[in-house]
Amino acid sequence: MNLINYLKEVRVELTKVTWPTRAEATHLTLIIIGASLVVGLYIGGLDLAFTNLLGLFLK
Repeated sequence: MNLINYLKEVRVELTKVTWPTRAEATHLTLIIIGASLVVGLYIGGLDLAFTNLLGLFLK
């Protein structure tokens, strides 16, 4: 298979994709950002708690 055939097949397959609307993409992006912030705050809180707990044990 040569490069030209490959690129033609890629183009055909891309026309079959159901692309999200701008509103859907924005909404899902905001959900991902929110979930990432929640997980980051959770992990940061655990890190802070364990660091302080370790500091108490080492004093």
